Amino acid sequence: MFEAHLPVSDLARAAAFYRDVVGLEPAYEVPDRGAAFLWTGDAGGSMLGLWSLGSAPMGMRLHVAFAVDLEELQRAPAALAAVGVAPLSFFGEAADEPSVIGWMPAAAVYFQDPDGHMLEYLAMLDEPPRPEAGITTWSRWEQA
Repeated sequence: MFEAHLPVSDLARAAAFYRDVVGLEPAYEVPDRGAAFLWTGDAGGSMLGLWSLGSAPMGMRLHVAFAVDLEELQRAPAALAAVGVAPLSFFGEAADEPSVIGWMPAAAVYFQDPDGHMLEYLAMLDEPPRPEAGITTWSRWEQA
């Protein structure tokens, strides 16, 4: 498993708890989106995402991400579609290619399980982070 996400009622309090009590290393904060990310091990490894209530993307209630290699991730949209599962972008829109999260950097494909839980296949990229790229498509990331 690569990451898990939790909705929280007070982002600052929750981030401080996971940082100071649990001992997780802060990874990235997005104050305007009400989100904080903490590494649960080495940077670039597993991560915990904290989201202020109602701020999570894709109407997320429960989210789990599975680490995969990049080749598997690139095949995921077609493989999911072949079994009747809609591949989605970071923004919850239909997608035929991975999304890229520039600050990590990582590529991801999202999809829902039969109960509507948001699942993700994620591959860390062996490149320097580019937070200024934001969230983009794989093809735009590759062009930059």
